[in-house]
Amino acid sequence: MLKFAANLSMMYPEHAFLDRYAAAAADGFAGVECMFPYEAPAAFVRERMDAAGVAQVLFNAPPGVVGRGERGLAALPGRQEEFQAGIEQALSYATALACPNVHVMAGLVPGGASRQAMLDCYRENLDWAARQARSAGVTLLIEPINPRDIPGYFLNRQDEAHAVVQAVNAPNLKVQMDLYHCQIVEGDVTAKLRQYLPTGRVGHLQIAGVPLRQEPDRGELDYGWVFGVLRELQYGGWIGCEYRPAGATSSGLRWLAAARA
Repeated sequence: MLKFAANLSMMYPEHAFLDRYAAAAADGFAGVECMFPYEAPAAFVRERMDAAGVAQVLFNAPPGVVGRGERGLAALPGRQEEFQAGIEQALSYATALACPNVHVMAGLVPGGASRQAMLDCYRENLDWAARQARSAGVTLLIEPINPRDIPGYFLNRQDEAHAVVQAVNAPNLKVQMDLYHCQIVEGDVTAKLRQYLPTGRVGHLQIAGVPLRQEPDRGELDYGWVFGVLRELQYGGWIGCEYRPAGATSSGLRWLAAARA
């Protein structure tokens, strides 16, 4: 059976963040993910998670200076100390929340930057971070993101992400394959799933309707078909529901009942 995790940064906006754990559980989600849990102490998050009876399956490492619009530090030369401090904070939360996966954002390409220098920095930072995470029992994930949602993001394509993972060659570094981003940048989602899932390098999937990033049963991508392909490929990992509900979150979950049928 496919395993779906509610993304608490996007879903249930009608509730305060910590209240979203109980709301997701009430709708039958066994797992949750979020972007950044750091506004609340890890102990408070764990208390709500345990009370709801859900598992925290993913969150992001700190992205840098949010007020400046930063979207990660991993590929930014000269920011290694900040990157390392962020990874240490993320691993502390991951340990407290028993969370197996942390997404590490690459960052935006500065004007005039050398892409090769950024790629070298990216690989070196990920190698260091993967070693720290391995001792904590955590898998790190990198995610190609479409340039429409985040203009200038360093990593956009599946083949780029898989090349980085292969180059770093750490057993706990994998790709976070967001089918919303994949459809916008590359399309041919079924072929991409058949190409990459058997490699063992995909550690997490995410879904959303395309192009509006709403429920998966809205838009141009047929998730009924996609879910059938995932069953055929015997995908056993989590599927993060990283979408913005068109209305009240719970009333838009007809797609989830159909996927579980």
